[in-house]
Amino acid sequence: MSLFDTRVPAVLLRIDRNPFHHGTLGAVRSLGRAGVEVHVVADCAGSPVRGSRFVRQLHPPPSPGASPGDIAAVLRRVAARIPHPAVLVPMDDASAVAVGVLREELAPTYLLPQQPGALSERVADKAELAEVCAAVGVPHPVTLVPESADQAAAMAWRLGLPVVAKWSRPWLLPVDGGLRSTVVVRSTQQARELYLRSGEAGSRLLLQEFLPPNPDGDWFFHGYADRSGTVRAGGPGVKELSWPRGAGLTAVGHWRSGPRVTALAERLVDALGYRGILDLDFRRCGTSGDYHLLDFNPRPGAQFRLFTDSADLDVVRALHLDLTHRPLPDGEPRPGRAFVVENYAPLTALRRAPAGRELAWYAADDRGPGRAMWALWARHVTRRLLDRARRVFARRGRQEPAQVIRQGSAPVASLTDLTAQTEFSDLTSPAGFSDLPGDEKASSC
Repeated sequence: MSLFDTRVPAVLLRIDRNPFHHGTLGAVRSLGRAGVEVHVVADCAGSPVRGSRFVRQLHPPPSPGASPGDIAAVLRRVAARIPHPAVLVPMDDASAVAVGVLREELAPTYLLPQQPGALSERVADKAELAEVCAAVGVPHPVTLVPESADQAAAMAWRLGLPVVAKWSRPWLLPVDGGLRSTVVVRSTQQARELYLRSGEAGSRLLLQEFLPPNPDGDWFFHGYADRSGTVRAGGPGVKELSWPRGAGLTAVGHWRSGPRVTALAERLVDALGYRGILDLDFRRCGTSGDYHLLDFNPRPGAQFRLFTDSADLDVVRALHLDLTHRPLPDGEPRPGRAFVVENYAPLTALRRAPAGRELAWYAADDRGPGRAMWALWARHVTRRLLDRARRVFARRGRQEPAQVIRQGSAPVASLTDLTAQTEFSDLTSPAGFSDLPGDEKASSC
């Protein structure tokens, strides 16, 4: 007999447009393998997720920047087409914040954790998170919020360059505006210029103390706070490779024993009365040894399947079981287990993993997304290579690379020149797709 109430479907909601969001695929597979009917409300037209055999139905998502009313209208249309109530799982910060605001309106048709509607927005807001940490005694990098361009320059100098600049509500950033949620600022002029774009960003600029990277210094914690406030499933892990390097999502991570990280996570949940899935990012200070909280994401992290215990429980499964009043199985942690995103760390994906490994895209029981990912990724890299080639040839006053190749005029030398100037990170960066603000951890990098 299944542990799950398979009469209750799950609806995954994602507003951002990143086709390489492997966390969505992880949630689809986790619930689908348990026999739960999975519906995805996201833009999957060019995403490997649509190839998963565990997707029951795809639904058109709200547009980026949609109002809470527009998001509610989309979710009502979905609810009219599926058995309900359904468990609703926001997969990005914009979705999590909107669902928190809409909780009372959505309650008749969707099952959601019981918590104050404004709490998700409060912890996701990076300026307010600094205040939360100060109130509950959780270490956090020194953070200042300027109120003018001159003040931004002065604060950057006072903190000591370089500093980290963040937009407090990264989910509000315009899709094509060229602004990143987090950047390392290396001059007072750069701080001044960023502040002047506050209106475009849609939220406050904050400046944060720079904590240099150090070996085993980047930690994350995933968990599920159940109806009683007990943190279940999940655990602490170490980010061993990020993409982009030192400032991005987890490309390679391992489950580690981290009692101090776990204690900080439990302190936050208890102090805030938080309920639901949480994804926290910490950096251990090389000088003091303290673990500083960088981000609190009120939704599953993209690598949540790393923390699958001996009972095959993860945070998404814990959410479905708890909201349908089913007992959560008691499993044993599996420290040492690895998580690898194959397109960012292909060589690591081929190495032995004695303690077990979760791949982001490939799965023996669901091969379609893995094949689709490599085809999509090859097109993505080729497009970026050609874009770079066009810029190089334009600067040199030469023909377009496509013309050179068609005419057979010395393409080898030209492409050699091109690749000598091109970093692999430039080609394989997910730029050009909607960023995942919650997974972009340049916070103190």
